[in-house]
Amino acid sequence: MMGGSANKKPRSKPASMVEPEDLVMIAAHAASEKKATDLVLLDLREIVSFTEFFLICTGASTRQVQAISNAIEDTLRKSGKHPLHIEGYSSAEWILLDYGDFIVHVFSPASRRFYDLERLWRDAPRVEVGKLAET
Repeated sequence: MMGGSANKKPRSKPASMVEPEDLVMIAAHAASEKKATDLVLLDLREIVSFTEFFLICTGASTRQVQAISNAIEDTLRKSGKHPLHIEGYSSAEWILLDYGDFIVHVFSPASRRFYDLERLWRDAPRVEVGKLAET
């Protein structure tokens, strides 16, 4: 009789064990898959204590802003990560998905220009999306 361990599938790590850097990159990829534009990732670890990263992106329409938000939420849920809080979904001018270690901001073009989070958090280093996992 063969040992049971040879037939077991490797388990993926629970979300609590996955690094925030990896999860925010999963979110960025999900946004990109839904054609989000102007993806910006701000590293806030040395600036604030309430979160580690802001992921900021833009959708061209209300429908696309919601689709981007849905894709991020669905993809992270499959990784075992659920948002602590979601704001702005119904109006879809600015949807905020708070995951604790990182916050995703999905904007309409007008709201992104108006709130200008990149200027507000200009002291935060920008991380090239796709490069975070390499650091």
